[in-house]
Amino acid sequence: MSLTAGIVGLPNVGKSTLFNAITKKHILAENYPFATIDPNVGVVTVPDERIDKLNEMYHPERLIPTAYEFTDIAGLVKGASKGEGLGNKFLSHIRETDAICEVVRCFDGGKIIHVDGSIDPIRDIETINLELAISDLDIINNRLEKVAKKARTTKNKDDLKEVELLEKAKENLEKDIPLRLVDFSDEDKLILKNYSFLTIKPIIYLANVSEDELGEDDNEYVKKVKEYAAKENAPVVTLCAKVEEELSELEDEDKEEMLNALGIEASGLDKLIKATYDLLGLATYFTVGKDEVRAWTFKKGMNAKKCAGIIHTDFEKGFIKAEVTSYEDLVKYGSELKVKEAGKQRLEGKDYLMQDGDICLFRFNV
Repeated sequence: MSLTAGIVGLPNVGKSTLFNAITKKHILAENYPFATIDPNVGVVTVPDERIDKLNEMYHPERLIPTAYEFTDIAGLVKGASKGEGLGNKFLSHIRETDAICEVVRCFDGGKIIHVDGSIDPIRDIETINLELAISDLDIINNRLEKVAKKARTTKNKDDLKEVELLEKAKENLEKDIPLRLVDFSDEDKLILKNYSFLTIKPIIYLANVSEDELGEDDNEYVKKVKEYAAKENAPVVTLCAKVEEELSELEDEDKEEMLNALGIEASGLDKLIKATYDLLGLATYFTVGKDEVRAWTFKKGMNAKKCAGIIHTDFEKGFIKAEVTSYEDLVKYGSELKVKEAGKQRLEGKDYLMQDGDICLFRFNV
């Protein structure tokens, strides 16, 4: 289960600089709109101290952490949903992502020119969110034109349900309510999933501050962003895109030294990944051995059989049992053998709800 996020924001808010940090690919990041005019996809490994410890214990031939995929699109401007500034073309690139990361400029000064001539994070957020909503409304209106008349004529139950949901979505969007805040049932969400609506995706706001403000109390811009985000229960991660880019060039030891000098415990990217995992309700289980130690991402609440299917569909189809050891027990006792001797290894059936940190060996037969 790969994790994907789309990075959006106005031009010159630090999106491309942050993307450089994520991928260490030095894409064009100049001081003018639309510096990023091709969609860029970058993959970063998810930091997890547990997989480093498992690597020390097993010395495997391959170590495979979980990955986080970012899609960076051109800076959006007012009218993007109608094609202004090439925005409409690029909105399509984030429709398949799991979450949206919205970069907001929260610093004054410097040579970087704001596209609107002044710094106002709430205005910027509302501009972006309006464009996402308009893009969703266009999809809804186009679909309603096709299905509403048919539903009224045929009285088909599925068509009528679809029309009902689309009209509910439209009504809320026209009231400036993003679809992620609308009360849809799980069944409703399955139907709406086919549309890949942008405003139904969970959102994280990235408050981009200056280097001097890292590790300090929130400035007035960040406070405003947090107040806005709190109204929709959205997380806010404060970072400095320029510092993230510098950190990405360092070895682990030097990176730790720089973080200490800045007075911060973790990089903005690490905080972003943790926030996204929490927001999406994700967790990690592991498979271990001399040939490979690997981390697998799953959604909390998934059972052992479904989690086996993340590795391969045959594992799910022919699932028999799962041998499960907790990461904490493995570290405590020092080896799988000693975990068994202590009676801490378990055989779990298909309905066992997988826990974060479980180490699994799946038994299956196809």
